[in-house]
Amino acid sequence: MDLAALRLSNQRIANPQPTTPAGVVGWLGAVQAQDYLGALWAVGLRTPGATEVDIEKALADRTILRTWPMRGTLHFVAAADARWMLELMTPRVLARNRLRLKREFDIDEAVVARSRDLFIEALEGGRQLTRDAMYEALEDGKVSAQGQRGLHILWWLAQEGLICFGAREGKQQTFVLLDEWVPQPKRMEKDEALAELAKRYFTSHGPATLQDFVWWSGLTVTDAKAGIDGARTHLLPETIGGQTFWLPPSIDAKKQKSPAVHLLAPYDEYTVAYRDRSAVLDPAQAKRVATGNGIFHPILVIDGQVVGTWKRTLKRGEVVIVPNPFAPLSRPQRRALAPVARRYGEFLGLEVVLEPETSASTSPPMAGGSPSIS
Repeated sequence: MDLAALRLSNQRIANPQPTTPAGVVGWLGAVQAQDYLGALWAVGLRTPGATEVDIEKALADRTILRTWPMRGTLHFVAAADARWMLELMTPRVLARNRLRLKREFDIDEAVVARSRDLFIEALEGGRQLTRDAMYEALEDGKVSAQGQRGLHILWWLAQEGLICFGAREGKQQTFVLLDEWVPQPKRMEKDEALAELAKRYFTSHGPATLQDFVWWSGLTVTDAKAGIDGARTHLLPETIGGQTFWLPPSIDAKKQKSPAVHLLAPYDEYTVAYRDRSAVLDPAQAKRVATGNGIFHPILVIDGQVVGTWKRTLKRGEVVIVPNPFAPLSRPQRRALAPVARRYGEFLGLEVVLEPETSASTSPPMAGGSPSIS
């Protein structure tokens, strides 16, 4: 079984299908999104013909949204899924962080209760406020937002389901009341939610293991197993090397002509969604892709394998792309990279300048993201 090829297909990288941004995000379950601009591309490359404007329009139209639904980390989720995902996965994250937040930031239930009242007063009626304006609302209400205290209060109340990100105001992210932004969300009992999450994950990310699902979701092993049991009619187990992998019963695995090249975003689900990434990334090269402090760089993938990183530089009317492969690219690989780079330029609405490759080095995220808290 070719794990890389099946994952490329199931994740809609090698096999994008006509759909909407909300359709892509709903298919994947969630798309990691602390690097905002990179996450726009992660959705866009899986949405045939989409532009960055299209993905942002989906956010403004409230069909997808950005919040902290799992692992204390920012993700895009389908708007209709936000409430049940938060209720399923965030209580454990908050419980695990309560003592630390009290010790390091003097944030406790009383502070959160006061902040909750202040945010409701500031946002109700459909208002959207930037982060600085949210901090001002806290300060005006005698709640300090100094240092990172304000961010941690936002983080807490987003995971409680009070607030989420709204549409961008220029280059600034805004916050809104989740109940006003998505007034009719799906609600699920725990067993149903576990089964739905498992079905989404293994259908879109499979073949993957129980341990991968636990890593991605942040669930306990017990709950993850319950989710798999609840989704068994939608999944197929395969034993490889003594491990059980779960995947959908039927896969439309599109055969790609080699060399098949992909420019993937930082934190793309193709790498970040698995505890064991060895099927697509040589462990000897792992630190060149993911640093020890949780930074994932944009990756260059050829024939399913991560073979380097890449970086972009925005200039007037153009985007400059520089590939940083682990080893020199062959002539066919360089030729295959050119149309992929052009597709990225089309996504941005910019002309592309594809620079000669450099030796692999760390590539910064695409910028514009909000920090995650784990």
